[in-house]
Amino acid sequence: MELSNLRPADGSKQSDNFRRGRGHGSGNGKTAGKGHKGQKARSGAPRPGFEGGQMPLYRRIPKRGFKNRNTLEIVSINVSDLERFEAGATVDVAALVEAGVIKNPRDGVKILGNGEISKKLDVKANAFSASAKEKIEAAGGSAEVI
Repeated sequence: MELSNLRPADGSKQSDNFRRGRGHGSGNGKTAGKGHKGQKARSGAPRPGFEGGQMPLYRRIPKRGFKNRNTLEIVSINVSDLERFEAGATVDVAALVEAGVIKNPRDGVKILGNGEISKKLDVKANAFSASAKEKIEAAGGSAEVI
């Protein structure tokens, strides 16, 4: 094997000026790669997935579910996750990402009430559960919806 012998793998390169059906000299004349006769050799051959009139596979398989295009992907964290911030801090989405509590805020952040909080924090998030808001305010902090 020498550098002068290197060449692309067979079939990996195709000429962009390849024209089918332009005579024997072109290497792809006469039947133009379509073989002899038959439905696939003629113009108007059936579309991909056509099964000769039989109910095609994509129609035999049942439809499943529904994808709501307007759904929001909300990231939820617990009140106990806010314990890592120092007292008196303002906790917003950017602070949560910076502290590594969440990686990607997606469409919003909701604070849930699982766990306890002992520090006074000013929390700003897209949504709060009732118990989370109650616990944050009981610790002397504020829960503000942004």
